[in-house]
Amino acid sequence: MLAKLALGPLLIAQGRQVRRQALRLPEAAGPRSGVAGEGAARWRLLVLGDSSGAGVGVTHQDQALAAPLAAALAARLGGAVAWRLLATTGHTAADALQALREAELAPADLLVTALGVNDAVGQTRPQRFVATLDAIHAEAQARCGVRCTLHSALPPMGRFPLLPQPLRWVMGRDAARLDSALARHVRGRSDRRHVPLPAVPDGPLDGWVAEDGFHPGPRGYPAWAQALAEAGAAVLR
Repeated sequence: MLAKLALGPLLIAQGRQVRRQALRLPEAAGPRSGVAGEGAARWRLLVLGDSSGAGVGVTHQDQALAAPLAAALAARLGGAVAWRLLATTGHTAADALQALREAELAPADLLVTALGVNDAVGQTRPQRFVATLDAIHAEAQARCGVRCTLHSALPPMGRFPLLPQPLRWVMGRDAARLDSALARHVRGRSDRRHVPLPAVPDGPLDGWVAEDGFHPGPRGYPAWAQALAEAGAAVLR
């Protein structure tokens, strides 16, 4: 905290510079619902997220998170998976909760959240972050009958190429604090799990990070989807 206060003027200046110069990529095109696998759907997936959930960094939803995750689940489970995506660029956990409350929802077995980066940027306190995710889980249980929520881990913002130092270090630390709080909060629960991200290789992040230096790229999204599918299949079995 003392370091953040001491670096405050520099961090504010760097944040403004990043906002001015950042490459703004669109959300991935394509349908935000469908059925993966053959035959009638046996399982139902709901994905709730921010810009990464919306597929920023790739061109089509088939290359993003939700559709590949549903396909990977269907392959692991041996049956079709119906899926739906609710994700918007810039959403914090609180924004996502409001979007969930306003949406017309179908039944779902599994909820996946891809949230937290905007909470780190917006300096959401860990207690408020996990409380909002509690509310998201409760809303999905009450309205969709969700059996389990998988909370995707926050990305390692300390490695985002877009962010200059020391802003990168501070954002990495803040994101890690939110992620650690979430992991502790749901540890030992049968109806909620914290799912770590796949390991990113040391060195150049070509393909793992999009051209904007901030979002997942065409190698990052498939690895992320597979990690979540492994956890989701264990729950749905």
